[in-house]
Amino acid sequence: MLTLFTLLFSTSVLASSGETIDLTSHGIGYAAILFFAFAYCLVMLEDVIHLRKSKPVLVAAGIIWGMIGYYYSQHGMSHDAEAAFRHNLLEYAELFFFLLVAMTYINAMEERQLFDALRAWMVNKGFSLRLIFWLTGILAFFISPIADNLTTALLMCAIVMKVGGENKKFIALACINIVVAANAGGAFSPFGDITTLMVWQKGMVEFTTFFALLVPSAVNYLVPAIIMSFFISKEVAKGDGEVVAMRRGAKRIVILFLITIFFAVAGHSFLGMPPVLGMMTGLGILQFFAFFLRKTQKNHYQFAMAHTVDKKEHERLRGLGDGAPFDIFNKVAKAEWDTLLFFYGVVLCVGGLGFIGYLGMISEAMYSNWDATYANITVGVLSAIVDNIPVMFAVLSMEPDMDTGQWLLVTLTAGVGGSMLSIGSAAGVALMGQARGIYTFGAHLKWTPVITLGYIASIYTHLWFNAAYFS
Repeated sequence: MLTLFTLLFSTSVLASSGETIDLTSHGIGYAAILFFAFAYCLVMLEDVIHLRKSKPVLVAAGIIWGMIGYYYSQHGMSHDAEAAFRHNLLEYAELFFFLLVAMTYINAMEERQLFDALRAWMVNKGFSLRLIFWLTGILAFFISPIADNLTTALLMCAIVMKVGGENKKFIALACINIVVAANAGGAFSPFGDITTLMVWQKGMVEFTTFFALLVPSAVNYLVPAIIMSFFISKEVAKGDGEVVAMRRGAKRIVILFLITIFFAVAGHSFLGMPPVLGMMTGLGILQFFAFFLRKTQKNHYQFAMAHTVDKKEHERLRGLGDGAPFDIFNKVAKAEWDTLLFFYGVVLCVGGLGFIGYLGMISEAMYSNWDATYANITVGVLSAIVDNIPVMFAVLSMEPDMDTGQWLLVTLTAGVGGSMLSIGSAAGVALMGQARGIYTFGAHLKWTPVITLGYIASIYTHLWFNAAYFS
């Protein structure tokens, strides 16, 4: 402790009032790097030590900003540190509420058994394993731009686990395919991944411009999928005959979610307001709909039972029952709070390192000394090792001078780069837990060269297909 104290407060740093102090060569800067690195090592070991990823980064954020606050207060500049902290907190708050609304809608759809009905339909259709491989991948690619890639991957994994049975090779390949597809699909939509959402909210890329990444993202998915599909057998999958009916209001909740997305886009594009305004308005509408379902649920159930003649339909209604009232706050409570709190820790940690001066150093090294294309490709490679959230937040904090084509490139690489390793994305980490012992780090690593081939092909496709966006 004495050594650490000497490190932190021995080096003198000159600064004038009202300016940011460069602490990159100060003990506080070195200690901040040390704490963040240690916290992130714990995050990467989450699956091994079973410590939720939010805990270490929350503590690290507190320590980093505590050290900054102490030093600035000693130099009569506490207001500058406070303003910087509040700026980072505001950026997090906008993303927090945006993600909270999206998660609440997804949980509401899940509670209404929308995803379970889709899974049961696919399982019972008698498709071949190769067709299931393609269907789950394609659905993951097109669902993840609307929902998040984590929920999409978990849903598709449940399907392949159900139809795969004891066929571990099929399950492993299908899980790899799902991870690549979900990450690729999330890259061409502001709603598909947290990184794309950050780029959009920061105003670096317009909403409609993201769809220019559709073709490169599709290439990123299709190249490894085509190669892996040759290793999938054509045997017919056997369903268990399970029939799942959607609960009342499921389809209307999907429509409300699309309306909410429209509010967010329209408010940002035409009114100049943050997208979170439209999302929170949509949450209010969902609350009204939940109130309507709760008030009319019992009468609707009794009326349907009294006017149903068909025995199968009668049994279906009896199976659904009038159940517990639909409570919107239960859906809010089921949000991925560990992910949301992890995001807070990451934003504040990276923001603190940026305030100290490290992001400026990295920006100078990467975006001044390197060509922007090579720098952005490197960002994608880094996101396979480190979570793409801190990587993208660091890039946005640097604010390098890039044209739209380069911002699209870094959005693409940060989104799909994590597919190269199973630990490189939330979808990969989640599926390692869901298909434990079958889809593993080693199983994914065997196919990393093929996935990397898709990564390279997507970059070349973007440089050629979206050449008009480069100045």
